[in-house]
Amino acid sequence: MPKKTGSPTIRDVARLAGVSVTTISRVMNEPDPPVSAETLARIHQAIADLNYVPHAAARSLSSSRSNAIGLLLPHVGWDDYFPPLLRGVEAAAVENGFDLLIASRRENGSGARPLGPHNTDGVVVFTDSLSDAELAAWVEKKFPAVLLHRTPPAGLGIPHVQYENKDGTRAMIDHLIEKHGKRRIAFLRGPDGNEDSHWRELGYRQSLEAHQIAEDPALVGFGNFNEDEARNTVEDWLRAGLDFDAVFAGDDDSAVGVMQALHAAGKRIPEDVAVVGFDDAPVARFCNPPLTTVRASIAEAGQTATQMLAELITTGKTQFMALLPTELVIRRSCGCA
Repeated sequence: MPKKTGSPTIRDVARLAGVSVTTISRVMNEPDPPVSAETLARIHQAIADLNYVPHAAARSLSSSRSNAIGLLLPHVGWDDYFPPLLRGVEAAAVENGFDLLIASRRENGSGARPLGPHNTDGVVVFTDSLSDAELAAWVEKKFPAVLLHRTPPAGLGIPHVQYENKDGTRAMIDHLIEKHGKRRIAFLRGPDGNEDSHWRELGYRQSLEAHQIAEDPALVGFGNFNEDEARNTVEDWLRAGLDFDAVFAGDDDSAVGVMQALHAAGKRIPEDVAVVGFDDAPVARFCNPPLTTVRASIAEAGQTATQMLAELITTGKTQFMALLPTELVIRRSCGCA
C-alpha cells in the first residue's frame, strides 16, 4: 500500500486513537469533554504522534502565533519551590503576549504527551519531564523548547537554563570550613540523575579536596530534595552514631527535615551541628534558627527560560545557555551571629 502523504486529518487522529471523529472534535473544542482520562490520554498521544494541527490552530500558526506556550513538569508540588517558579514563568509569558499551559508528567515518563506541537508554540521543559528520544523528536520537527535545570542530550542544541550550582556549593562548604572550623560535613544528594544535585556534590568534593579533608562516603546520603526523606536520613545517621558537625542539606526543603531530626534528638543548631541549604526559599528565613543558604533565584530561572522560549518562537534564535549566579545568604544556622 502506498504511504499516505499530506497533512494528517481529524479522521487520521480518530483512527489512530480508536475513537469517533465526534469524540476528537469534543476534545479539541470543549473545555471539559465527556471522555475518560484513558481516552483523553490516547487522543493526546495520537495528536502528538501524527503532529496534527487543527484548522483553527493552523490559521493562527500561519501568522507564527498561537498565543500559547507550555511548562512541562514531571510532577506539580506545592512546596516552597514551585510557586515562585510558576510566578516567574507566568510573568515572562504575559510580558511576551502568550497564554500559559501547565501540565505534569509522571516521573517515569510514561503516558501521553500533554504538551507539544499539537497545542502550543513552544514548551519550557523542567528537568527530566521528557526523555532524550522525545526531545530529539521535537528537534527534528524544529519545535521550540527550552530546558530548565537540565543540559541537552549530546548532539541536540537545545537552549537551557541552569544555576551556578558547583561554585555556589563550594563557596558554602568553604565558609563552613574556613569560618567555623567544620571538618565532618555531611552532604544530602537530590534525586537520582538530577543535574543540580550532581554539580552541587562536585562543589562539595572540590572544597574538601582544596582543604585537604578526606572524603568519607558515610557522610553522603539521600535527601531527594524532600523534607521527609532528609529527616529520615539524618535520623538513621544519629541512630548509627555517625559523627558529623555540619550538614549541607541539598536544598532548603531538605534543610527543614534535617533541622527537625536534630531538634528531636536534642542537638543544638548550630552549636552541635551546623545546617545549610540551597535556594533561599521563603521558608529559610523562618527556620529555627534562620537558615544559612545559597541564594539561587527560582523565579528568575522560570522567567529567564520563558523569555528565551519567547525569543526562540518569535525570532528563531536565542542564547544557548543561561547560567544564573548564586550567592551566600548568611544567617544563624551555620554559626554566624
